Amino acid sequence: MATRTARTAWNGSIQEGSGQVELTSSGVGTFDVSFPKRTADAADGTTSPEELIGAAHTACYAMALSAEIGRAGGTPQSLDVKADVTLGADPAGGFRISEIALTVRAEVEGLDAAAFEQAAQAAKAGCPVSKALAGTTITLDAALD
Repeated sequence: MATRTARTAWNGSIQEGSGQVELTSSGVGTFDVSFPKRTADAADGTTSPEELIGAAHTACYAMALSAEIGRAGGTPQSLDVKADVTLGADPAGGFRISEIALTVRAEVEGLDAAAFEQAAQAAKAGCPVSKALAGTTITLDAALD
């Protein structure tokens, strides 16, 4: 299987410093990061590790769900997957990702709501990013449109 690479160049202290995350393997972009903006309500044009994890999780989950729908005998027409990744205090000190809330709305042919829910839960369990984040609470709100 393939290995993908990203890198970050950081300058300065945690509070005054900033960096740039580069999606090296794909070459599709370089994105600004800073700790103060990471913890603020408004991102103001910067990304964060949590947003990047959310992006990775939604892409992985959409692929896993598409496969599970197919295994169940359905045909996915469209999947809209959102991840809300929350950074919170770690009881042991510092910060941790405290929760990821996945939301999916789907148009699927050939599955009823119960079969879709089963496929959605199987995708959550089988998605490699979900597995990598196993120590984090991951919730799922899945429904057919």
